[in-house]
Amino acid sequence: MTFDHRGFVRTPERADGVLDLTPALPQSSADESPADTRAGDGTRSVRLPHELFSVREARTILVTDLAARSISVAVVEEAESVVAELVANAVRHARPLADGCVRIRWKVKNGLVEVEVRDGGGVTTPRPLRSSPWAVNGRGLRIVRSLAHEWGVQDEANGRTVWAALGGPSRRRTG
Repeated sequence: MTFDHRGFVRTPERADGVLDLTPALPQSSADESPADTRAGDGTRSVRLPHELFSVREARTILVTDLAARSISVAVVEEAESVVAELVANAVRHARPLADGCVRIRWKVKNGLVEVEVRDGGGVTTPRPLRSSPWAVNGRGLRIVRSLAHEWGVQDEANGRTVWAALGGPSRRRTG
């Protein structure tokens, strides 16, 4: 097993398209679930630790992938801001998934990007807050709402997903 400069397990990409980019956790955890998967339909998924440093990792991984796909600079910048807000909210306000991580997933189709962050859910439902101009926090979902064409929250039995569509309308609809 080899590690990159950030402490992530590095193994070559397998024939099934899975690239293991697992945080260097105890040996058994790193071997059980790949952190980075690529599907042939333009979808990519990354699992990162439920820690604030994962905000920067998520931004870096997402921006690198979108730039490599020649997505417009404006959409890449919007996606970078959105993923940062969603991961930060997941870490600050929600529980981790069962493996101690958050999952960041994005799909690219025809220049449109849909980003989602899945966590273990929290006490309150994510919604934009009215904040005072002097408040030091509380603007994250207002930023997401202003950048995204659509966004939403999906609660499931074992977690919650917050998603946003960038670069144009999504095919996903909320209730």
